[in-house]
Formats: sequence, structure tokens, C-alpha cells
Amino acid sequence: MAEPSPITHQEFTLFQRLIYKIAGISLSDAKKVLLVGRLTRRLKQYEFSTFTQYYRMLASGQHPEEMQTMVDMLTTNETYFFREPKHFEFLRDEIIAKRKGGGSFRVWSAASSSGEEIYTLAMVLADSLPDTLWEVVGSDISTRVLEKAATGHYSLARTEGIPPAFLQKYCLKGVRSNAGTFLIAPELRKRTRFLQINLTLPITADIGDFDVIFLRNVMIYFDAETKAKVVNHLLPRLRSGGHLIIGHSETLNGLNIGPLATVRPTIYRKP
Repeated sequence: MAEPSPITHQEFTLFQRLIYKIAGISLSDAKKVLLVGRLTRRLKQYEFSTFTQYYRMLASGQHPEEMQTMVDMLTTNETYFFREPKHFEFLRDEIIAKRKGGGSFRVWSAASSSGEEIYTLAMVLADSLPDTLWEVVGSDISTRVLEKAATGHYSLARTEGIPPAFLQKYCLKGVRSNAGTFLIAPELRKRTRFLQINLTLPITADIGDFDVIFLRNVMIYFDAETKAKVVNHLLPRLRSGGHLIIGHSETLNGLNIGPLATVRPTIYRKP
């Protein structure tokens, strides 16, 4: 089949509006090359010659599985173990070390992508709370990355950033057909749970309350209105005295959100 026709400005605008409506993502004009590169293969799959044909199929509402595929392909999922390590140091040295009382300790990785953040959190909790019940819940809008995350199986090239002691204790090196990979230890994986959640919509999933919510490196794709909506959807799930942690390139300044006290830049506490 011949290559599809180049995307027009009008067609790109249609997809910008669609991904904003579905996922709250503001796709800038600079992302046109990314969109074309990722969606062209879908046009070829359906033997469409124009992006309009593909858009009309999605907009018909008759192909929800393809809509999910489109969302999976357009959401960026770059992450790695112990990304922005100061946050994990704060979790260990300030939140956990100064924790009072018993009970379980629960953390939500609200934009968990392919799971590196979830398992980083699991390593920190397993090391810092050896005698406490704890759980990490990971969520993402993309089913594709959640399926990847649930396996806990990664290339050895992804181990950079994992402390050697944690690598030895919590990561199982693959052999034979799994050479060049590693698996997160089962005792960590059994304390994790994965859910598909669209943060721009009210949280209806029965996920309970959390001591800490990580909402990192996802709001850079949202406009101010959507950022406020997302944070306000999460706050009812954060326990009183709990912490909300966002990415180092993000801020909540100027947003119309519920009560939060700034502890440090990118770290907030619910009264």
C-alpha cells in the first residue's frame, strides 16, 4: 500500500482536540511529527489513505479498542528507576522516619507508566518498613504500559540508578532465554496493584486512601484548568497529613485547588 497522504493542519487540529478531550493532554504544534510517526502505522493497518479516515473511525465511537490504542501511542512514557532521587530520600528520611502510629502505609503512583516508579517505591518501602504492611498502587491511562509494569520484567540496561544493595536484594537476574533482563522480586510485586485510571475524570475506582501520592512528570502535558482538575480529583484520596509529590519541572502555583501546604518545592502536605 502507498504511504498515507501528509497530515493537513486541519487534520492535526482534530487529533489535538480529540486527545485533549479524552486524556486532557495539550498536544502542541511541535508534536505533529511525533503524532504522524506514531499513528501512520495505524493508518496502514486499516489501509487508510488519509488521517481524516482514521479520525472518523475513532470519532464514530464504534471502535473503543482502537481509541485506547491511539491513546497508548500518543501518551509519552519515558521513565526510569529512582528518577529525581531527592523525592525518594524525602520519603525515607522525612515521611517514613518521622511516621507516628501503626497501621498500613500506602502510596499511589498516579502516573506510573511502565512501572519503574512503582518498583522504586516498593524497594524503598520494603527497606524502610520491614515490619509494616505496605502497598503501592500504580495507575496510568495507557493499558499497554500497565501490562508491561505488571510483569516487573525489564532490560538490564534499565538498572542504572538502582542502588547496588537494592539491585542485589530485590532484582533477579535473568538466565538462559532471559539473559540480559531482570525481574523484580516476587515479594515486592505481590505488594503492588495496577489500575487503569484517567486522572482527568473523577476517581471512581475503589482504591482507598493514601499516605503519599506521587503525581510526577505528567502535568507538564496539561493546561492550568486540567492540572487543577486532576489535583482536585486526587486530594480526596490523600489522608490528612499525607503528602503529594510532583515532578521537579512542575508547580501547583496559581492553580485553584484544595488546601495544601508547601513543604518544599514540589512537595506538598494536606492539613
